[in-house]
Amino acid sequence: MEEVGVLGAGRLGRAASIVTRMFNDPDCFRFLSLSGPMVPGGLRRLVSHLVELGMVNAIVTNGANIVHDLVEAYGGKHHRVPGDRNDQQLRDAGMGRIADLYVEEKHFQTLEKKVYAFLDALPEEKMTGLAPSEFLARLGNTLTDKASVVYQAAQNSVPIFSPGLMDSMLGLHMYTYSTTKQFSLDFVKDLRILGEIVTEAKRTGAIMLGGGLTKHFTMGSTILRGGLDMAVQVTLDRPEGGSLGGAPLVEGISWQKMQSEAMFETVIGDATIIFPILTMGALAGLKG
Repeated sequence: MEEVGVLGAGRLGRAASIVTRMFNDPDCFRFLSLSGPMVPGGLRRLVSHLVELGMVNAIVTNGANIVHDLVEAYGGKHHRVPGDRNDQQLRDAGMGRIADLYVEEKHFQTLEKKVYAFLDALPEEKMTGLAPSEFLARLGNTLTDKASVVYQAAQNSVPIFSPGLMDSMLGLHMYTYSTTKQFSLDFVKDLRILGEIVTEAKRTGAIMLGGGLTKHFTMGSTILRGGLDMAVQVTLDRPEGGSLGGAPLVEGISWQKMQSEAMFETVIGDATIIFPILTMGALAGLKG
């Protein structure tokens, strides 16, 4: 595709070359940002495998992907919606829909019980002041599902940053827990942790699936060092509305979110299709 060089094939080929360079550079700190339903959409095992291989140094994600990873880690599943079911029927049957897949409410009930049990087991001195990334690392160390992103991140000391964590079922459970017992997270502390990582990195690279908060948090953190050195984004958004999700990466140069001489490419399309192909191409180019 890179040799073809044009249109979507050319973009994907160039993106794979950039990701290959990231993976082969031991001095490059590599971000993977996940927006949208990447975990329930089928990328869970791929992401956890990349973490296990050491190809990802930090994850930036919305709260939803963490929630759905935990749902599966605690024994739940995601299913394809039967074509003859409408939303009222799904609701009556205790099912929640995400596009053409669903998850049963009982799995969220299990999630709530597990999260409460985890919180009850935290030492009193850790009930306040933990950064979200520290909280997720502790939670990941209680899991046993090796396919879990949260588990693999904890096992491999890969921090998970989730600036929108409260905007999720996990956030709701933490809130309801805090109404009866003292508990809070320090979101500012995560920025201090991330700031130290970024300023010490010789080079930074990012693979960004989707846009919005996770893309902005990833790119914005690198302002401290003049921006990303390498970046690939996979998005379905368009630039005309001025949203970050559809913004071309070259725009980041003006905000010091991209280095002036950075290597970058945008691939337009569905990340659940493109990311596995992109990853296979990059892994095929690994040295050693």
